[in-house]
Amino acid sequence: MKINRVDLIVNPKAGNERMHEQMEQIITRLEHHFPTVNVVYTNETGDAGKYINAKGKHSDLIIGAGGDGTIYELINAISPFEQRPAFGILPGGTCNDFSRAIGLSQDPLNAAEQICMQHFRSIDVGKCNHQYFLNFWGIGLITEISTNINPKVKENFGRLSYYLSAIQTISQEKTFHLKLESDQCAYEGEAAMVLIGNGPFTGGIRAFFPGSNIEDGKLEVMIIESNRFQTFFDMLRAKVMNDVPNSEEILYFQTDRISIEAAPTQIIDCDGERGYSTPSTITILPGHILMAVGEYPLEPL
Repeated sequence: MKINRVDLIVNPKAGNERMHEQMEQIITRLEHHFPTVNVVYTNETGDAGKYINAKGKHSDLIIGAGGDGTIYELINAISPFEQRPAFGILPGGTCNDFSRAIGLSQDPLNAAEQICMQHFRSIDVGKCNHQYFLNFWGIGLITEISTNINPKVKENFGRLSYYLSAIQTISQEKTFHLKLESDQCAYEGEAAMVLIGNGPFTGGIRAFFPGSNIEDGKLEVMIIESNRFQTFFDMLRAKVMNDVPNSEEILYFQTDRISIEAAPTQIIDCDGERGYSTPSTITILPGHILMAVGEYPLEPL
């Protein structure tokens, strides 16, 4: 595809100081490779989405420069378009989960160079009711973990903060009643967490889906029935061993559509954003977004 117009959406509050230090160089590199580069700095949450809704249809390539929250906002603005521009990511946050999934360098200037090479792949996008997500959807323990992260700890320890929060949260979280239905699996009973993945990273580390593939048209689903520490330890062991978790209290399967009800109602964590609650219907949109990727070929992650 021919790229004429590029819109670079920058979150000036993103936590990666290196990205801000390199921004002048990044813009210069983009302007060297593309005829038109528009640079837009956001002021507050919602600005990126408003810009895309107003002008995104005229863009050939939209690049998000920020953390996972910025990328979530942009993907939710782009995904409903009938004709969607290509999408690129400059990692500017603490975790940068999906930029890792598509093989981009975690050095923003190097990632800009990769985007300029114009290697594009059609990448799956998850959808939950009216939300879109690239990485994960979760309820229960996963929401509590992200909610309980101390901002100072996150600033000092970065990705490790997710594990520290997990240790603090695991003994506090209560189970809820879950009713889940899909063509591949039906479940009704108590649960401590449901995690549905498209991408392989959560909190900047490989999560618990060793067969995850962002081009296979499938969602990875994991149900944790108990909040016992041993169950969570089994998840960590599976991550380290690159294996499917081995526990009677962990249920794992793949699907392309799933419906979920919970009692009491559960707050949803969707790519780190929490603004909706169950019940939910989650689907996968195969090859929905054309994305600039890094390392070739993309291996199953």
